[in-house]
Amino acid sequence: MKREGLLGRYWRHSATDHRSARRVFDDAALVRIQAAIADAERAHGGQVVFAVEPALPLARLHRGVSPRERALEVFGLLRVWDTEQNNGVLIYLLLADRDVEIVADRGIARVVDDARWQAICQAIEAACAQGRHVDGVVDGVVATGALLAAHFPAAGRSGNELPDRPVIL
Repeated sequence: MKREGLLGRYWRHSATDHRSARRVFDDAALVRIQAAIADAERAHGGQVVFAVEPALPLARLHRGVSPRERALEVFGLLRVWDTEQNNGVLIYLLLADRDVEIVADRGIARVVDDARWQAICQAIEAACAQGRHVDGVVDGVVATGALLAAHFPAAGRSGNELPDRPVIL
């Protein structure tokens, strides 16, 4: 990464805090996203988790932690992997980088290729760039739900294994 790019990233992360995330994802937005997750999960046997992180600590930036690396960590921290059919999906937004990552557990990763997940990430990122963060996330949840429904029908559902409430880290 070029020096000015790295300095810009440091600036964005130091200027983005928990209040920044709460301005974008207020209580009404969190309820809307939670409802979208619950609605989508009625149509499939998978589990969807949405997490937004305002920024990374500067020490993590200095070590060059990428949004993808952090999303993989969050996938483990939130135990998205801990589902009976290994079909949990994390939609992770790193607000300061305006980067969306989707991490799918091995059960769903076997049947859905990365290009499909990338398309959903890009659609959410485009909505965020237009200031439509919540709409983008809701649309991403719906698209994720459609992929899960195609491979994990609701008939095989074993209950709600993970909370539907969005997480602000």
